Amino acid sequence: MNLMNPKTFKTSATFTNRRQLLLLVASVLWIVLWGANLNAADKRIMIISIDGLRPDLLIRAKAPAIRSLYTNGTFSFWARTTELGNTLPSHASMLTGVKISKHGITWNGDNPAKGVSPHPKVPTLFELAKKAGYSTSLVAGKSKFWQLAKPKTVDHLSVPKKTIEDQEVANNAIKIIRQYKPQVMFVHLARVDSTGHSKGWGSVEQIKAVETADAALGKIFTQMKRIRIYDKTLIILTSDHGGFGKTHNGGDPRGRHIPWIAVGPGVKKNFDLTTIKDLVVNTEDSFATACDHLGIALPDYTDGKPIKQIYQKNK
Repeated sequence: MNLMNPKTFKTSATFTNRRQLLLLVASVLWIVLWGANLNAADKRIMIISIDGLRPDLLIRAKAPAIRSLYTNGTFSFWARTTELGNTLPSHASMLTGVKISKHGITWNGDNPAKGVSPHPKVPTLFELAKKAGYSTSLVAGKSKFWQLAKPKTVDHLSVPKKTIEDQEVANNAIKIIRQYKPQVMFVHLARVDSTGHSKGWGSVEQIKAVETADAALGKIFTQMKRIRIYDKTLIILTSDHGGFGKTHNGGDPRGRHIPWIAVGPGVKKNFDLTTIKDLVVNTEDSFATACDHLGIALPDYTDGKPIKQIYQKNK
């Protein structure tokens, strides 16, 4: 190459400038992606749903693990589930942030009617979290929950073929936590609900089921502390509905009111959200609060709202 030739020199300089520009662009992209991954790695959320947990049951039950959540966090025992107040539709609202009319899950069985899609019509928390670079997990105590795990949205899925005991759910969750440390995790415990249907809401047997659920959660929390992710995780404990007699629906206040407890980084301690006059926490707010915590923009159609009042300093 003749560097004294002006044309050759100009071509060489142009090539060098282009290469430097490409290297600069690549470096910027790497920094942005690295920063996003680092940001994601620092944020964790676990939504826990105790199926059928009417708030007042916690007064009678010996539930130290749950008590530690609300004494060290922010809570409302007057949160509301969906108007329908059934397990699958209510959990779909909890994990999509929209009312039943939008997500389309109106049935409460293991499968929809023939020709109907089994999955919500709108993205779930898992779907949005995956797109944002988070790892996801769903661990349930009832078989119907497979419908909330759209293909390729849940990295680590544990759904039984039939309803299982809360301790088995806890064991399944602990295995996933120990091996994978998922950043976005949903855990569902079923026995409080099934005991309500068989023995009645508020029965001695159901109070015992609440205590069993609490013990299962205690083991999950112990594992999280062992691997040092408990204090880094925003935990939301809630339910899909309450109940009365041996049934439930959202039309009766005993069926519609649910607990909503949040504890984690930056969350106020022992703060009752009902002290805020105009604030009503709805089940759709669990999705919105999770997205807000993870830095995920809420879709325009979302019915839920982030409960920013849980934080010591509102975001």
